[in-house]
Amino acid sequence: MQDIICPKCKKAFKVDETGYAEILKQVRDSDFKQQLRERLEIADNEKATAVELVTSKAESEIKITSAEKDAVIKELKAKLDSLDTEQKLAVNEAVAKKNTKIQELTAKIDTSVVEQMLAITQAVSSVEKERDNLANKLEAKDTEQKLVESNLRETHSKELQSKDELIAYYKDFKAKLSTKMMGETLELHCETEFNRIRASAFPTAYFEKDNNASTGSKGDYIFKESDDAGTEIVSIMFEMKNEGDETATKKKNEDFLKELDKDRNEKGCEYAVLVSLLESDSELYNTGIVDVSHRYPKVYVVRPQFFIPIVTLLRNSALNSLKYKTELALVKAQNIDITNFEDQLSDFKSTFGRNWRLASEGFEEAIKRIDEAIKDLEKTKQALHKSASNLRLANDKAEDLTIKKLTHGNPTMKQMFSELENDGDSDSE
Repeated sequence: MQDIICPKCKKAFKVDETGYAEILKQVRDSDFKQQLRERLEIADNEKATAVELVTSKAESEIKITSAEKDAVIKELKAKLDSLDTEQKLAVNEAVAKKNTKIQELTAKIDTSVVEQMLAITQAVSSVEKERDNLANKLEAKDTEQKLVESNLRETHSKELQSKDELIAYYKDFKAKLSTKMMGETLELHCETEFNRIRASAFPTAYFEKDNNASTGSKGDYIFKESDDAGTEIVSIMFEMKNEGDETATKKKNEDFLKELDKDRNEKGCEYAVLVSLLESDSELYNTGIVDVSHRYPKVYVVRPQFFIPIVTLLRNSALNSLKYKTELALVKAQNIDITNFEDQLSDFKSTFGRNWRLASEGFEEAIKRIDEAIKDLEKTKQALHKSASNLRLANDKAEDLTIKKLTHGNPTMKQMFSELENDGDSDSE
């Protein structure tokens, strides 16, 4: 509690802390507002004074500036006048120099025109001389070309004559050969061509005749190549077909493709190639390697001169995919291992399930029999309890039995027992 003295009546009264704080706040707010008003008035006065000073200073500076501006304008006008005069003098001087230069250039042009005319005349004469020289050289070239053409014609006629003789020889040779002999000649040609480059190009390749006719048919040759790990790179089934010009029935390449594709599949080869001299006039087969995969997958028809190129092409193409084949073989092996593991796991599950099922059935049967035995024992127990109760009752009845009870209501038996008692008494005397 705080004691507060009133400034008017000089009396003291007590005020709690909250009331005291509010009174102080009122006093402070009143003082602050009074001081703020005073300071604002001072600031307004200072501001008005400063504006008056600035205004008077600006007016005096504007007066000075306008006077200076007039002087500068007069000076600039004088400079412009002098510049116009100088510019006119410079233009006149430049025009005079230009006229002089034009006259000099005109004189030089006249001189150069004459010189150029002379140079053109000399150039024309030199060109004419060069033209004459070229004409002479062309005539010499024509003569030389005619001689070369004549020599070439003579050479070509000799070559054509030798080729015609060679063709006639081969026609006669083919006419003397049987169809089988001609086929064997083509096979021998292909085998010779392959063996000629086997050591350098295909050192580890297998290229032998197909002698396995267990499936009912066979091709002529099988080409196979594998890497060091035993992974097959490429395998090709070859069939060689030849035909004499005098053969009565002309065969077509199409007639042998189905059987060749069948042999390829039966012998497990990836590709099949028909090396053929059939349809000798066909532009399709004479152009090079013919892909007939639209009819039979991975089957090609080639002329004998393309035998080695088709082997090289297919083998190089397979080498590019060897990495993927190796990875595929590895994946297949892993899949086989996984399959075997899954099969073993499945067998174990089925065997274990069967054993568990049999054991479960045995347990259920044993439990069933135990339950039945328990029921039988319960029945036996109940029967024994009943027998025991009956025996107890019988025993109780037997213990409760007396002669008096037996003879009660039975005078005959009562008399007989009385006589027995009397006899007993007489004997005792």
